[in-house]
Amino acid sequence: MIKPKSRWLKTLAGVTLAVTLTVPVLAACNKSGNADDKTERVLRIATTYYGEEDEYFRQQFTELFEIQHPNIKLEIVSAIDTSRFRYGVVNEGEKPEDPNEKMKELMNGDNPPDVVMIDYNQLPDLIDNNMLQQLDPFIAKDKFDTSDIVPSVIEGIKSVGQGKLYGLAPMFYSQVLLYNKKLFDDAGVEYPRDGMTWDEMFDLARRVSRGEGENRVYGFAFSPYSSSPESLFYEMSSYTAPLQLRMFNETADAMTVDSDQWEKVWSTIISLSKENIFPKPIDYNDISRLKMAAEEGGFNPFETNPFMSGKVAMTIGQTYNINELIQANKNAQNIKGYTPIDWDIVTMPTHPEASDIGGNIYLYGLMGINAKAQNAQDAWNFIKFINGEDWARIRSRSVNQLVSRAKYIQPRDGLQYNVKAFYTLKPVPIENEMSKLYREYPYIGQVNSMGMEYFKKALEGTVTVREALKEWQTAGDAALKQLKENPNAPINGGGNGGIIRPMPLG
Repeated sequence: MIKPKSRWLKTLAGVTLAVTLTVPVLAACNKSGNADDKTERVLRIATTYYGEEDEYFRQQFTELFEIQHPNIKLEIVSAIDTSRFRYGVVNEGEKPEDPNEKMKELMNGDNPPDVVMIDYNQLPDLIDNNMLQQLDPFIAKDKFDTSDIVPSVIEGIKSVGQGKLYGLAPMFYSQVLLYNKKLFDDAGVEYPRDGMTWDEMFDLARRVSRGEGENRVYGFAFSPYSSSPESLFYEMSSYTAPLQLRMFNETADAMTVDSDQWEKVWSTIISLSKENIFPKPIDYNDISRLKMAAEEGGFNPFETNPFMSGKVAMTIGQTYNINELIQANKNAQNIKGYTPIDWDIVTMPTHPEASDIGGNIYLYGLMGINAKAQNAQDAWNFIKFINGEDWARIRSRSVNQLVSRAKYIQPRDGLQYNVKAFYTLKPVPIENEMSKLYREYPYIGQVNSMGMEYFKKALEGTVTVREALKEWQTAGDAALKQLKENPNAPINGGGNGGIIRPMPLG
């Protein structure tokens, strides 16, 4: 799953310090390509949102390269000017700029960039339009070792390029299944393992669930945090995404949710909810709860996190959840109401029809070389540098991101846990036609939000699952018709999906 920029900024000071202390070490390393050439040159790097003055982008990706290559001036250019959004300059009914089209305009311009930093979802479109140079010849010529780049990254990129590499990403985020060993021991149930199917994991969740009321132990949560019927609808995307279930067809003129596969998915999740496998949302209006908290000296700081509160046996987590666990366990004696958790992780559950596909995996810093690059060699030297071992060794200190080289993905703080679970599986494949629809119809995400109303009806039992899906199908068909007539207007009664504005890449 993708985290907002604010979370990364929390560790920025530590990263900058690590970079400062490591520069002398890197300076002694062997330089590559044209690094010893003193000829002054310009290397243009295009991003979707970051601009020339973006200090954060330079600290993340370019400072070390600039120190080693003082003769190369890096120009950072942005495909989309977001400065007006900072001041609320957005016209009513205005269609957001298509990041793919703006990037392609820039790449085909009079002064084209050499390197392009893109989102994984943008990659197929650029490859299909022959706008990126294949990296395999550069890799072969320099004997650049990619064997240590983890499957989640290298295989994910190759799958988009029909086995060829058109980009590399130095870091990534991914999901794992996090579990509480004590809760399994107490129930006499074996621990989760790598390579489980979703059905096998759900069976474990049933077996480990036990108790009643406040003492209830729940088997599984899609998120470590307090859930609700509304959040469950969105959170279960970790389960549905690898199945590549479509809400509507490739021309966005008809819904496709009235199907046996959608019925099976909703029935599975609703059945688990009725079996009391998922944790219940916290009722903050419960007076007795407030009174109890006051008598005990205040709320447990992890009360909104059922997993950290010891009430959930398994949940989906990311690197920042692991760091939160480690820090909480270290300071357990200072945290009122917190009991240290003996935990480990395994790979995300998979579906039999997609046994090598994990949950949400985000490739961070994915870059390629423009087919019209004016300085392709320096572009390759830059990409090679930030995807090399020296860069990975330094950036492996990050607590919220994982470097793409397996050698430098190690358990934190001397602990022993199954860190390979983070990088064994591949990303969910990209459906280029579907990505185009989301760019063409900026409000189409509201069709998904509409589904929540019908999911709740099925969850509450007022209609059957299939009846709820038929209602969503009918309402969605009408909404799609409205979008066709006015692509840049919100859907009447379209829920809270709102306009889909892309997040900054990186």
